[in-house]
Amino acid sequence: MSRSAGSRAAGAERTRQSLLAAAAQVFVEQGVQAPIRDIAGRAGVGLGTVYRHFPTRAELVVAVYRHQVDECARLATDLAGSPRPGEALSRWMDAFVEFLVTKHGLGAALQSEDPSLQSLHSLMLDTLVPACASLLDAATARGELDPDVTAYTLMRAVGNLCILGPGYDREHARAMVARLLAGCRTTMPPDGLVAA
Repeated sequence: MSRSAGSRAAGAERTRQSLLAAAAQVFVEQGVQAPIRDIAGRAGVGLGTVYRHFPTRAELVVAVYRHQVDECARLATDLAGSPRPGEALSRWMDAFVEFLVTKHGLGAALQSEDPSLQSLHSLMLDTLVPACASLLDAATARGELDPDVTAYTLMRAVGNLCILGPGYDREHARAMVARLLAGCRTTMPPDGLVAA
């Protein structure tokens, strides 16, 4: 590669990173449906530059959140060997809730039927549902969780509980998710022994 081609590639990558940082800030402030012109303005570029790097809103949203999704999946891997899988699931759910509620509009976007957001749905399903399922399976195997609870259904319910609005903030979402998890637990002692 010539020096000028390498320089152009480096410049394009800097622009891409600037767009991702600007989009992340704007999404926190306004939600994932924020106007693209606001993201372009924050990054100091024109609309054409945004669309050249991210032809659809969904591609931009997925690129912004891919790192956090990967971190959430890594946490599930780290917690997988826990001797207390029910507590591990609770810790992971706390991190998942924090991810959803700090990303203004992300919970609603995940529940959206908008076909342009399908890649966001796919990223979440392909990465986080298996991560959650590994923790659910461990808790179920130890008798700590109702075996009828599935990762997809649980995560969808949590996503619904994390749609914030007037009079319903982060702490309300956390409390409701904790109640949801409590309702998913079995009454059997964690060691699997039934008292006589």
